[in-house]
Amino acid sequence: MKFHVNRDVFSEAVSFVVKLLPQRNPQPILAGVLIEASEAGLSLAAFDYEASARTTIEATVDEPGTILVHGRLLSEIASRLPNAPIQIEQDEENGIVLTCGSARFTLASMPVQEYPAIPEVSGDAGLVPAEDFATAIAQVAFAASRDDVTPVLTGVQLEVAGNELSLVATDRYRVALRQIPWDAGTTTSSAEEATTALVPARTLTEVGKTFAHSGDIQVAFSGSGDREIIAFTAGNKTVTSLLIKGNFPPVRRLFPEQTDHYAVVNTADLVEAVRRVALVLDRSAPLRFTFTDEGVSMDASGTEQARASESVDATLTGEEVTLGLNPQYLLEALGAVKSEFARVTFTSSENANKLSPVLITPQTSGTPESFKYLLQPNLLLR
Repeated sequence: MKFHVNRDVFSEAVSFVVKLLPQRNPQPILAGVLIEASEAGLSLAAFDYEASARTTIEATVDEPGTILVHGRLLSEIASRLPNAPIQIEQDEENGIVLTCGSARFTLASMPVQEYPAIPEVSGDAGLVPAEDFATAIAQVAFAASRDDVTPVLTGVQLEVAGNELSLVATDRYRVALRQIPWDAGTTTSSAEEATTALVPARTLTEVGKTFAHSGDIQVAFSGSGDREIIAFTAGNKTVTSLLIKGNFPPVRRLFPEQTDHYAVVNTADLVEAVRRVALVLDRSAPLRFTFTDEGVSMDASGTEQARASESVDATLTGEEVTLGLNPQYLLEALGAVKSEFARVTFTSSENANKLSPVLITPQTSGTPESFKYLLQPNLLLR
């Protein structure tokens, strides 16, 4: 095997395929990047049985062949090479020799025959605008649980119904929901039949970052049983992910249909005030909010007699209300609102002993809301 390739193109391709690989892999073979040189150019792929990344780039191939080399080491080398074309070839001992300008590296190769087959996807597919999809992922994925004890909650539920794609995540204390347009194209599946996929939040976050400026992303659902996968393709790049098995909780029904008890507040003003007042709080302590006709006031009591308070202008519709909210969870919601003003809606519960969640949405006029965030209040110790 022997080929020549542009340094920047090769470095970007290797960086892309290794990004999804775990830092420490129990099977050394899965730390490799599979490089296939043919008349069509260069194909690079990585796979750890859960997620895969694959891309093709242009190269001058003198001798076709396939090699497997340690991915992260190759990525670090490629990113630091001088500005000159790269030549890679196999030596007589099946090692890999990389030459770029006066720099020369010799790397060990791994046995290609032991590497698992990269998954292929051939199921129903549709298109989503890349920028909308990346924004939606950023607005929702942070609400997924980071606790592996309940794997179902570590994912983002993707649900296709008609011409709409919904993304939902929850960690039991909050729920984030975003809807974006979905173009099913000529797919023949029934529009009334919803397609769902529970995708690991970590993988989906990387997809959002990688494909944010890629025009349209093709999303394909494939497989069955224990090997259900989803694929995201844009341009010459494809990422696949094994889906999380299990039933996602029916959290959509928690969102209220309509309520007339809410406050409207400047998003940036509230963010700055919450950040300041929360400085005196213990890490897990709630922040006390009081919504009145004059605005919203925040009070915090921390350790060592530290106290803080601040108020921000707000317009209240309905009765005055006092509640405790996790400041970090609130800040993440306000960061995802993406509008100048946020609406904080107070929901009602049939159970008088149970605190009702607050609903946080962008305050926009006339358009149906595509982002919703439900946050469970904390019990305030008086």
